Amino acid sequence: MNIVVKAVATKSGSPWQVQLDQHVVSFRSEAEARAFVTTLQARLQAPHPLKRVG
Repeated sequence: MNIVVKAVATKSGSPWQVQLDQHVVSFRSEAEARAFVTTLQARLQAPHPLKRVG
């Protein structure tokens, strides 16, 4: 997954965006955007045990 944090010029009041491949999430500040990315990366890298069925 490609994750990009970028500043954008918008009239909506959300000047920061995090782009996750094709999906974009807007934030009010760079700090909020970077905190989101930090949390997302931690969750993606966390162990995910698979349960065996049957």
